Amino acid sequence: MKKVFFGLLTVLLILIGFMLIRTITYPFKEVPISKSQAFTIQKDDSVIYRFSGGIKIPTISTGELGDFDYTSFDVFKKYLMQTYSLVYQRTAYYEVNGYGLVFKLKGSNPALKPILFLSHMDVVPPGDAPIIHKEGAVFNPLDKALPAVQKVAEKWDYPPFSGAVANGRIYGRGALDMKGMLFSLMESMTGLIKEGYTPQRDIYLAFGFDEEVGGRKGAEKIVADFKQKGLEFDAVYDEGGVILEKGSIGGIDADVALIGCAEKGFLSARIKVKGLGGHSSMPPLESAIGKAAIIMQRLEDDQMKPAITPLIQEFFDNVGGAMSFSTRMAIANKWLLKPVFLSQLTKNNSTNALVRTTTALTMMKGSDGTNVLSPEVSFVVNFRLLPGNSIQEVKEHIAKATKGFDVEVEEIDNTRAASNVSPTSTKAYQMIVAGIRQIFPNVLTTPYLTVGGTDAYKYQIVSENVYRFIPFKINSAEQQSIHSTNEYISIENYQKMIHYFTYIMRNYDS
Repeated sequence: MKKVFFGLLTVLLILIGFMLIRTITYPFKEVPISKSQAFTIQKDDSVIYRFSGGIKIPTISTGELGDFDYTSFDVFKKYLMQTYSLVYQRTAYYEVNGYGLVFKLKGSNPALKPILFLSHMDVVPPGDAPIIHKEGAVFNPLDKALPAVQKVAEKWDYPPFSGAVANGRIYGRGALDMKGMLFSLMESMTGLIKEGYTPQRDIYLAFGFDEEVGGRKGAEKIVADFKQKGLEFDAVYDEGGVILEKGSIGGIDADVALIGCAEKGFLSARIKVKGLGGHSSMPPLESAIGKAAIIMQRLEDDQMKPAITPLIQEFFDNVGGAMSFSTRMAIANKWLLKPVFLSQLTKNNSTNALVRTTTALTMMKGSDGTNVLSPEVSFVVNFRLLPGNSIQEVKEHIAKATKGFDVEVEEIDNTRAASNVSPTSTKAYQMIVAGIRQIFPNVLTTPYLTVGGTDAYKYQIVSENVYRFIPFKINSAEQQSIHSTNEYISIENYQKMIHYFTYIMRNYDS
């Protein structure tokens, strides 16, 4: 018996020693440490003023299929043309479907594939949160910058379409999503044209106008136009990832630039559950709403299986060096600890979204009366598909959850599979990393899975290299202001964005 015990102990010690050695020698990416200071930019009041003016125009997209009031979009188009007349004069400019804007700066070598930068001019509604300072005409670019907010705001500091400039910030709906990128791209192209710079390859800008409601009239039509022209891009750059400050991602002890190399798919299903209706004084033993509750409980309790995809494995290989030793051990020894690691990841909503097709119960409708039993109850379940899970697999998952009940399942919104995964070995990806180093030299860079939807996935039919990243550094509270209250971008972030895009445009072929 002692021999067996000591034998098992020896095996255990060898196993532990092996795991420790693998953890210590695992090739995690090191957090860069640069002696040089981050790139600093002198404030340019005119640059800030032009952007502020664009935020003042309420280009709100609402409703289904892009059916909304386009009056403000006409104003916005006119504002861009007046503000960036040089870009309109010196590029091949045309419109797609009335409001999609395309600019082409011609390069010197037509044999090279062009590169494409995307953005969108529409924004979501601002909501009805209270406003602290109701005066709109505020332009104080020389204010001392306040520290970044540390909690989600419940009020707007300034009106959401004031474009107020104060406290080292530019306030307003669209400051982060997505007019900041649109205006920084126009500033970058203007600067290059003024320099007399001619790129080797063509540089395209393409701006949609209904991204927030699916992009069917904007980006979808623009990319169809590119496809019809036979265009193929060496790189497509869109929104998606950002630079999150240290502490914003639990367990990661570094600033992290999240470069979206793929995005999740989307399927929303309305499930109608049938039952007996009538008066609540004589209820059936099992109501429609009770049956719906059982189905919803099944969907939440028995979700689709988690998995560490190659992209997410690369993500953890990159950020693992800035994580705790126990986490590094789990990553380095996934051959043994993968089930434990996955179990921990699925307990946190943010990491859970990286490793599985998520399930979210949203809209529900039943009876309109307190004493009325509805013969039909409906609810909506939204799935965000992990690359590797198919739409058919999700449909089968729904069928399993509704088995034994009389239901109708209807797909709503714009069902689509997860996007392709773009490689990290390309010049297109390395230019993002190089651009980040210019403005934030001590940031850890990593590929990432974008969990939200963007226009970018539509462009995979014209490029194998589609990347989702905006070069501003924010904390989690600032990130949550996107589509929420008190959205702003710091003046420093905005001007660094201009430098970043200028760097990529100028140096792509250097």
